[in-house]
Amino acid sequence: MDDYFWDSLIDKIRENNVVPVLGSRLYVMPDGVRLQTRVAERLFQAARVAPGAALTPFHEVHEAVSILKTKLSPQRLYDAVHDAIRKTLADPGFKVPTAIEQLAKITDFRLIVTLTPDDLLLRCLRQERDRAPGLSSDADADELAETVVEILHSPTLPTSEARDLPPDWQARSRQSYLLYLFGKARSAPTFAIHDEDVLEYAHNIIARGSQTPTRFFDELQQRNLLLIGCNFPDWLSRFFLRATNRQRLLANASKFSWLVEPLEPEESLTCFLQAFNADTEIVSQLPPIEFVAELYRRWQAKVALAAPESPAQERALFFVSYSRTDSPLAHNLCDVLRGLGVRESELWFDRIAVQPGMNFDDRIKDGIRTCRYFLPLLSQGADQRGNGVFLDEWRAANARAEDEKAKGLGKDLILPIVLDSAYSPNAYGADPVNAWRSIDFGHAPGGVPDERLKNQLKQLIRQARLER
Repeated sequence: MDDYFWDSLIDKIRENNVVPVLGSRLYVMPDGVRLQTRVAERLFQAARVAPGAALTPFHEVHEAVSILKTKLSPQRLYDAVHDAIRKTLADPGFKVPTAIEQLAKITDFRLIVTLTPDDLLLRCLRQERDRAPGLSSDADADELAETVVEILHSPTLPTSEARDLPPDWQARSRQSYLLYLFGKARSAPTFAIHDEDVLEYAHNIIARGSQTPTRFFDELQQRNLLLIGCNFPDWLSRFFLRATNRQRLLANASKFSWLVEPLEPEESLTCFLQAFNADTEIVSQLPPIEFVAELYRRWQAKVALAAPESPAQERALFFVSYSRTDSPLAHNLCDVLRGLGVRESELWFDRIAVQPGMNFDDRIKDGIRTCRYFLPLLSQGADQRGNGVFLDEWRAANARAEDEKAKGLGKDLILPIVLDSAYSPNAYGADPVNAWRSIDFGHAPGGVPDERLKNQLKQLIRQARLER
C-alpha cells in the first residue's frame, strides 16, 4: 500500500463515495481484550456453565450461544446476549476500542454499516457528529439523536419500527446513517445471535424480504465498499459482495471494494476473488486495527491541509450565544449586524465560526475568551430550559467579565438582548442572568433590534473600530 493507494482511497471517502462495513475484528479494547470474549464470558457466568474448549477468536458469542441453546429457551438466549452486551459496555473497566473511536472521527463517512449488534459505534459517532458545525450550540437530546440515524435490518422487526434512507438523504448534510446489517441487540429476537440467524438475515437481504431497507442497499450497490475486519466466513463474504453489486461479479466494473482481512494468498476466498472479481482488492498487509489507525492519520492530515484558515485568527467583534429554540431569531439578529457593517470574520456564530476538522468546544472557549462583546439572547423558551451549552457559554462569559473587573480593565463585555415581544428583563431566572441585573438589556423582538438597541450596536461597532 503506497501513497497512491491511500490518496485514492481518502479522495473517494471525502467525495462520499465509500461506505465502511465494520466487523468484530475492530472491537479490541486498548488492553488487547476482545469485546466478544467479555460478552461470551458473561453469558457463561449468567448461565452457570463452563465453556469447555476455547472459543474461536472474534466468533465467541455465536459459539457460546450454540453451546447454551440446549439449556436456555430461544427468547431467554436473546435476553441473555442483550444483557451481557449491555453490562459489558457499562462496566467501569470497559475502554472503547481505539479503532472504533478513530473511525467515528472520520466525519466524511455518511453511510456506515455495522455487523455487530451493540450500540458502541453509535455512541462514538454521535459524540463526534454532535460537535460538528451546523448544530445549534445547545441542541437537546432529541435533536442530537438525529445527527446519526439508526436503520435496522431484521426480518422480525415490527413494521412500526421499520426505517430506511430518506430519498433526500444527501441533502441532509448534518446527518449520517448507520445500518445494523444483522439487527440491533435488545430483549427481543431482532438481532442475529448464531450462525443460523446470520443465514436467515442473508436470505432476507437477497430476497428483499421483510423490513429490508431497500434504499440503503441500493446505495451500497452503487458505492465503493471498505470492508474492515468483517470476519465473514468464506460463503458470507462471497454472498455479501454479490448482494451489494447490481451485476454479477465477473461483469462488474462500476465500483470497487477493499477487503481488509488477514487472508493468505492460497485461501479459497482469495483465489475466488482473483479469478472472478478483480475489482475487490484484498488488503492483508496491515491488520484491520492498524489499517484504521493509518487511515485515520492520513485522513486527518488531508482534512487539515484542505481546511480554510481559521477565522479565530481575527478577534470576533460579537459572540452571539442563543438557545436552539431561538435559532431563527439569532439568524435575524446576525443579518442586522451584517447590515450594520460587521464583517463575517468579526461575527462568532456557531453555524459559520466552526469549520470541518475543528474542535467545537475549543472554538467556543476561544471565541468567548477573545470576543469584544458577548451577546446572550434571552427568551422565555431559553429561560425554561434547565441545561444547554448556551448556559455554559453565559457562565464562561460571566467568569471572564468578573476576571476583567478584578483586573480593573473596566470594559463592558456583556450585552443581554431580549428576544420576546414583551420587554421584561426581570422575568428571566436562569442563574447566569442574575449577574446582569445592573446591565441595561437590549430589546430585539423576533431577533430584530428596536431603534434604541440598533443605535447602541452602532455605537459599540464605532467604539470597537477606534480601539483597533
